[in-house]
Amino acid sequence: MKNGSYFPGRGTFVEETYLEGKAEGKAEGKAEGEAVGAARSVLRLLEMRGIPVTPSQRDRALACTDLAVLDRWLELAFRATDAEQVFDG
Repeated sequence: MKNGSYFPGRGTFVEETYLEGKAEGKAEGKAEGEAVGAARSVLRLLEMRGIPVTPSQRDRALACTDLAVLDRWLELAFRATDAEQVFDG
């Protein structure tokens, strides 16, 4: 007895499309997870430095999915004296 999975329409365009969609979903989920982690790092750094963050700034950080922007915010969070310098700078 062979041990494996069976996909209806195996080897067809339907299967290929399904598998591509599954792979894209995993990649998108990973990217979103990285963005959330980066946003939390920015917020945590500001918190540890005693810099207050408004609810709207917190929401903006957590909603951001652009890793380049989040990296810039993290760098700014090291030098900032207030949260506006991070999110508006």
